[in-house]
Amino acid sequence: MEEEIDRSRAFAKDVKRIVVKVGTAVVTGKGGRLALGRLGAICEQLAELNSDGFEVILVSSGAVGLGRQRLRYRQLVNSSFADLQKPQTELDGKACAGVGQSSLMAYYETMFDQMDVTVAQMLVTDSSFRDKDFRKQLSETVKAMLKMRVIPVFNENDAISTRKAPYKDSTGIFWDNDSLAALLALELKADLLILLSDVEGLYTGPPSDPKSKLIHTYVKEKHQEEITFGEKSRLGRGGMTAKVKAAVNAAYGGIPVIITSGYAAENIAKVLKGLRVGTLFHQDAHLWARVVDTTSRDMAVAARESSRKLQALSSEDRKNILLDIATALEANEKIIKAENDLDVAAALEAGYEESLVARLVMKPGKISSLAASIRQLAEMEDPIGRVLKKTEVADGLILEKTSSPLGVLLIVFESRPDALVQIASLAIRSGNGLLLKGGKEARRSNAILHKVITDAIPKTVGGKLIGLVTSRDEIPDLLKETLLVHKDLEQNGVLNELIYALQANGVTLYGGPKASGKLNIPEAKSFHHEYSSKACTVEIVEDVHGAIDHIHQHGSAHTDCIVTEDSEVAEIFLRQVDSAAVIHNASTRFCDGFRFGLGAEVGISTSRIHARGPVGVEGLLTTRWIMRGKGQVVDGDNGVAYTHKDIPVLERTKAVENGH
Repeated sequence: MEEEIDRSRAFAKDVKRIVVKVGTAVVTGKGGRLALGRLGAICEQLAELNSDGFEVILVSSGAVGLGRQRLRYRQLVNSSFADLQKPQTELDGKACAGVGQSSLMAYYETMFDQMDVTVAQMLVTDSSFRDKDFRKQLSETVKAMLKMRVIPVFNENDAISTRKAPYKDSTGIFWDNDSLAALLALELKADLLILLSDVEGLYTGPPSDPKSKLIHTYVKEKHQEEITFGEKSRLGRGGMTAKVKAAVNAAYGGIPVIITSGYAAENIAKVLKGLRVGTLFHQDAHLWARVVDTTSRDMAVAARESSRKLQALSSEDRKNILLDIATALEANEKIIKAENDLDVAAALEAGYEESLVARLVMKPGKISSLAASIRQLAEMEDPIGRVLKKTEVADGLILEKTSSPLGVLLIVFESRPDALVQIASLAIRSGNGLLLKGGKEARRSNAILHKVITDAIPKTVGGKLIGLVTSRDEIPDLLKETLLVHKDLEQNGVLNELIYALQANGVTLYGGPKASGKLNIPEAKSFHHEYSSKACTVEIVEDVHGAIDHIHQHGSAHTDCIVTEDSEVAEIFLRQVDSAAVIHNASTRFCDGFRFGLGAEVGISTSRIHARGPVGVEGLLTTRWIMRGKGQVVDGDNGVAYTHKDIPVLERTKAVENGH
């Protein structure tokens, strides 16, 4: 998606004058030194724009950080050993700014000179902008420089600013280089403002949080209450909060703004090509359909969550959903036909081929026919949870191969709106979530059918079980281990015994947010990390449902096991954990091709895609392995006599039929 043209960025073709602001985290690297390679790449992009006829204005942070680094080094060189034993006083920020500014400008002059580009230092203060004559002179001077292909390099003159301290005082006309850049963009009538940061753009939360999502287009009315900001910039004054405030001010003043990463090569050039980079701020953003940030990926995640709720229902409840859908279609036949007629009229007016229009038409009796087929499907044997094969792996170790939903289906179809009904019905019967992408010629028909069907799905499952993808651009976006312990084991001391046993056997332990403090072990950086060594993350959960939710959120869908003497809890776990293999009271290492009696294996697949050709309910199912043991472990396969004996598969019991 990154390389695709975003229609909301058509402004790029009209850009002539650009203000680019580079933050301290972009300008400097470790130890406060200049990040020469990164900054050099940015200079190369600006020089190329300059030669291509763009008017480039640069706003650069970094002077205070560079000055502090130089003064600390000088202080160290001139200090005796005794001096170094004394508490080190904080360096004056204004002195740091004065020293660092010369280093910063010297770098820009050297770098741009190699590219045959002239630069000019432009130091300004907040108080200067209160003077109308200053503003007029500033505009005239910059205009003259740009005419001569000179790149003005702006920075706040912190050394002589009347602000109390460069990092603390946030009052006045501007309060950091982000707000200065926005002010200059407005004052100098720029066509575009680019704020370069150390992250890809604006996220819904801290970028380090796996749950945070990149916001491609910022809508003030939608996002200002949803965003959770992390810490401020590691070196600069404002961080993302300041950037967003500045971007909003400029955007609502008529200047489009992009916040994007200064670390990624060619991002400035990509922005000017209209590519979907970073976060866009625009005064008309609320008018664009794309500002609804329910992406196809969001829809897929929601469909997966709803499909798990669907699978947890009894067979009878899933059957009733289909019967309700059939009734709802018949009750809404008139409005469905009216919307379909509009699609047909539009297709005829557009000159579509006769064969396509014929497929588009929902003829009289079609709704009744669809409702009848749905009721017939509802009366079929429940395809979920059927035991396809049963094997005695070893004495007391039973393995079952069962039918299981794929998870979420993506179906792309053209013209025929009745296909939407058939596909949705099959998905529900097979326990799957669904994303649908129909042809644009059936837009109205698909929309009303989708609404009628999803409105008939009970809230316990949710209408998001079936998502309707409306843009072709969203399709590529779709195609592109841990010990959980029940809280009671902490209270009765079993957890401490378990931790001791693991550590005594050389296992390195890390804890989740709850377990790390209680067990005095280091906190894990992420639940998603796979150690590939004798290491394990431990976390405490409230109950089996908390464990299942944790596995679904953080697991790999590979192999999961429950150790419990409660058979009812075990069955809930075995039935609801959506992994390729689920085990009760036996080692997860039994999940092996040889040990399962398959002869050998290439690997363990967590994929669900397998069906080819005409697909009915059976083609929408995959398999899961369910093992029930009596405490067996894998110890070099010593003490385990593998029998791999087939056990006759009996008819499903009434309990299974009822989903219990």
